Amino acid sequence: MTPFELLEPTSLHEAIGLLDPDDPTVRPIAGGTALMLMMKAGVFRPTRLVSLRNLGDQFARIAVGADGHLNIGAMTPLAQVERSSEVARFAPVIPRAMRRLSNIRVRNVATVGGNLAHGDPHMDLPPVLIALAAEVAVAGPDGERNIAVEDLFAGYFETVLAKNELIAALRIPPQGRRRAAYLKVTTGSADDWPALGVAVALEADRSSVKSARVVVSAATEKAMRLEAAEQVLAGATPDDATLRRAGDAAAETVECIADVRGSAAYKRELIRVHVARAARQALNGATH
Repeated sequence: MTPFELLEPTSLHEAIGLLDPDDPTVRPIAGGTALMLMMKAGVFRPTRLVSLRNLGDQFARIAVGADGHLNIGAMTPLAQVERSSEVARFAPVIPRAMRRLSNIRVRNVATVGGNLAHGDPHMDLPPVLIALAAEVAVAGPDGERNIAVEDLFAGYFETVLAKNELIAALRIPPQGRRRAAYLKVTTGSADDWPALGVAVALEADRSSVKSARVVVSAATEKAMRLEAAEQVLAGATPDDATLRRAGDAAAETVECIADVRGSAAYKRELIRVHVARAARQALNGATH
């Protein structure tokens, strides 16, 4: 690695001030699990890294706010989210998904904010959070703004964040009667990068699906909702025929990418099968 400057601000305001929106070699660093790999491979050669480790405990807290939202600080390690009783009660699909997210060494260091800001379409957390209608609080020199997680990703390893903006917190709304599931398909070990990730959140009874959110990742250039599948599910009887139609609609409308984990055609067939399976798991209450 080439030499670089490491700065360690003690406030969010100071950290934002150290970021240069016009210099792509200046980056914030949280857990660093992804960024350090890029640096070792020579893909990224920073001149300055702004460490977020000393911003304060308020950015690593998990709590339910007065409005009923679950608030998770951006510097909260993934392992802490995985073990949190508050998260397990509020949205048990999250800790279930965490168990196959990389390995415990990574989860002990990687943070919620860094995971989302990295923009990697193979990450397991973004599709789950999109299915739960989560949003992020983003801080910048002009103040704070909220962005729905589904609107955070602009493309392959791209987000809508400005280079001098930082994710401060993740907010998940009350789920009510909504139940959710996440399925991960890997071509290697169980905790490998996925060839496909599918998250489904449904509110339904025996007679009809009241609402549906269906999200795909890894097979596409970014985590994204599958509106065609959602339209099939919404208002329909939640039987096997409906779930198959939702899988077919997803496969026929999604644009897949090819990579070392499979061709676009292979991933499209994975989507066809696993959208229906994830919906069935959500309906059966495996997670919510």
